[in-house]
Amino acid sequence: MTDFPYIRSDADGDRYVDVAALFAAHGQDAGQVPRTIRLLAEAAARACAEGRLSAAELATAVGWTPQAAGTGQELRFPVGRVVLQDASGLPLLTDLAALRDAVRRAGGDAAQVNPAVPVTMVIDHSVTIEQNRGPGAFAHNLKREAEVNAERYQFARWAAAAFDNLSIVPPGNGIIHQIHMETLVEVVSRRDGWRFSDLVIGTDSHTTMIGGLGVLGWGTGGIEAEEAVLGGLLSLPAPELVEVELCGKLPPGVSATDAALTLTQWLRRQGVVGALLEFHGPGVAALGIADRATIANMAPEYGATSALFPLDAEVLTYLERNGAPREHLQTIRAHLLTDVQPGEGVAYNRRLHFDLDLVIPSVAGPSRPDQRLPLAALPSVIEGPGSPAALPTASDEGLRAGDIVIAAITSCTNTANPDAMITAALVARNALRRGMKVPAHVRTSLAPGSRRVAEYLGQLDLLAPLEALGFAVSAFGCATCVGNSGPLAPQISRQISGRGLNVAAVLSGNRNFEARIHPLVRSNILMSPALVVAFALCGTLCRDLTRDPVGTDAAGHPVLLSDLWPDEAEVRALLGRIGSGPAHFVTPESWTEQAGPVGPFWPWQPGSTHFIEPPFFAPGFSAQVRELAGARPLLVLGDGVTTDHISPVGPIASESETGRYLAAKGVATGRLGTYAGRRGNHEAMLRGTFANARLRNLLADGRDGPWTRHMTSGEIVPVTSAAARYRRDGVAAVILAGDGYGMGSARDWAAKGTRLLGVRAVVARSFERIHRTNLIRVGVVPLRPVTGGLEGIDLTGEIEISSTGLTPLHQPGQAVTLTITSAAGTATLDCVLEARTETELDLLRAGGLFERVRRDFLANAAGPEQDVPESAGMPPGRAAVADPERKIVQDG
Repeated sequence: MTDFPYIRSDADGDRYVDVAALFAAHGQDAGQVPRTIRLLAEAAARACAEGRLSAAELATAVGWTPQAAGTGQELRFPVGRVVLQDASGLPLLTDLAALRDAVRRAGGDAAQVNPAVPVTMVIDHSVTIEQNRGPGAFAHNLKREAEVNAERYQFARWAAAAFDNLSIVPPGNGIIHQIHMETLVEVVSRRDGWRFSDLVIGTDSHTTMIGGLGVLGWGTGGIEAEEAVLGGLLSLPAPELVEVELCGKLPPGVSATDAALTLTQWLRRQGVVGALLEFHGPGVAALGIADRATIANMAPEYGATSALFPLDAEVLTYLERNGAPREHLQTIRAHLLTDVQPGEGVAYNRRLHFDLDLVIPSVAGPSRPDQRLPLAALPSVIEGPGSPAALPTASDEGLRAGDIVIAAITSCTNTANPDAMITAALVARNALRRGMKVPAHVRTSLAPGSRRVAEYLGQLDLLAPLEALGFAVSAFGCATCVGNSGPLAPQISRQISGRGLNVAAVLSGNRNFEARIHPLVRSNILMSPALVVAFALCGTLCRDLTRDPVGTDAAGHPVLLSDLWPDEAEVRALLGRIGSGPAHFVTPESWTEQAGPVGPFWPWQPGSTHFIEPPFFAPGFSAQVRELAGARPLLVLGDGVTTDHISPVGPIASESETGRYLAAKGVATGRLGTYAGRRGNHEAMLRGTFANARLRNLLADGRDGPWTRHMTSGEIVPVTSAAARYRRDGVAAVILAGDGYGMGSARDWAAKGTRLLGVRAVVARSFERIHRTNLIRVGVVPLRPVTGGLEGIDLTGEIEISSTGLTPLHQPGQAVTLTITSAAGTATLDCVLEARTETELDLLRAGGLFERVRRDFLANAAGPEQDVPESAGMPPGRAAVADPERKIVQDG
């Protein structure tokens, strides 16, 4: 203890970091430091005491000042837990399985490949709303999910038994973020002889939702998460800390969704991309935990790394109502007694002020969450014939522009909020009392964030009115928000395609990127659950519901939104009747029936279309950074390119490159599944990279979708075909883009797919944090033009790109000059390397994280490395039925 005077022991014998003493030992006043930095420094001090972090690195964390942001300094620290969802979690586990095989083949100790921290995976991204109405919808969709994902779930059950520190929440229980809040969150952890503040990362960008409970957490790509899972320390460039002071309270009739969408637009305009936010002020006290979580959930949409609310009495009340054990609550209170109380004038880079009183009913769309509109302006989203506000939806001509074809109450942002859900149910009840119905062309669905939502709605007799309008529980999972909205009726699809209609989806989600919700739906509008119900009844976006009627009652009289909206007192009374107690998980029979292999190694099957041993840990996969010489632009893109543009998540179209590949493997058209479900097959995902139908590439001669011009031949070909030709010819590929490149999900396949295409550099005016770090971790160089971009550069004919200053990699942000040669001559583009820390430089020097991990695990291997065989399966006789029930999260 003498070397670490700030390490104390509590009454239970566990060590903890005395944060005040830690900062005092470094000449700092902890009361003048943002809580986010205190939490990171606490974690760093624990790692230092364990010998995993140097004293100098700890001093950097403790010595953070606002002036450190952007200097290239970095903070290194361990995380306490990792949470996964299946769409990104299964690829991570696939990589671990492949790493085990690589270590085994090289004669190393494969048993070392194990999670070093607790990891929980929630299976929530796989369910599709095939049946959307009726009492049998949930059972049908759950059964269908098990059939389509049988091999994926066999792999998940194998992994639960094969890896230490891994547990799994089976399908049919809810969305990762709400389950995280209700049951997985620790707030304060006791583990390995330590008591420490909960610090969590997740492979879903909306892991930030846990900030509503005062817990620091954020989303990472699966590649970065692998590093933490294997016991590595995470690294952040010395961050910008921004305080957001909230004042006032939300007016009556204004929801937390309205506040979240308004803040998303406002904070995006304030330029908080990559910043760590802390919410304080009197307005916080006026927000319940669910309201705070709704705002924190949207941090990826406003670009922040994290969004931290206070750890106050509201948090303890929430945990107690959700059945937290008394002993755990005592641990939290004991830890809080040793916490630092902030003083006056805490040091932040910026302070922002936001007045909740000024929030008005809002929606966002048609293709980004920051495109907030006041409710009255929604009709302006629809352009073209048939868009006046008074346009009727029923006519002999069928569908019209602006008609709503999908209305979904879905996703973690809103179905985690009892206030929002009760309000929606009361709108449905009031509509039924007036004899109102949802038009036939609207496909309705309800996918609550957890079973608790259905339980309290049932207790309050509020499920029935939702079901009567078509909002029966059809899933406990992400569903429509990740594009698993299910099929539209054939006659609806024919009208949209045949007449080129701009139709709409309304959803209570957090993402509405182009072609994400449904490939035929161009306008996707985010809104509160109650407004989803109202617009489902209305049937069109082309009506101003602040003044125009939602519809008519049974007698033909107009019904306004104000006629349906419940009184706030009634909502509060119903909220007070919600029971307390721990959440329970249910294990579906379809899950326990999934027999599969056992043993430490996954038996890769040559004929599998879900799991193929990936090449990432094979010798020679990673290549060190070299100067670009004669490189070709694969894509030239504009602003706002999202991870959905780069690596779609939704259904695989039969006419797509991936669809044709799967068909050649014998997969029937109706079983192609989704890109999210094929992430264990790198051949499928390679073909799905840049497969978004709304992709706009300036090299494609005006053709939207996955097309580009092959530079040598001049032909317009699929992106994957051009990339394959460049790889065959030994030519490096480059992507050129505008602002906000990679906004959206923490999707490692957006980077993995880019790397597999042969792309060696991405040049963009600005990058979203997660995607930038993902690119570095697969060995793709991110470059940012110092001024301007592609203006004045001729994009016709052949284009070649070369670089100077890229090697050697000697410092973060080093200058790199690109020479772009086209038919019009030669232009230069001065850039900076968007590797911001020494850790990121080291990753690029190594060729990416996979190569560094491979070397670390093979450092003491006994034999020579071998290439990945076509089938690296188990020896005969090793397959058996797995029984990993000890690792599956069960009821209670």
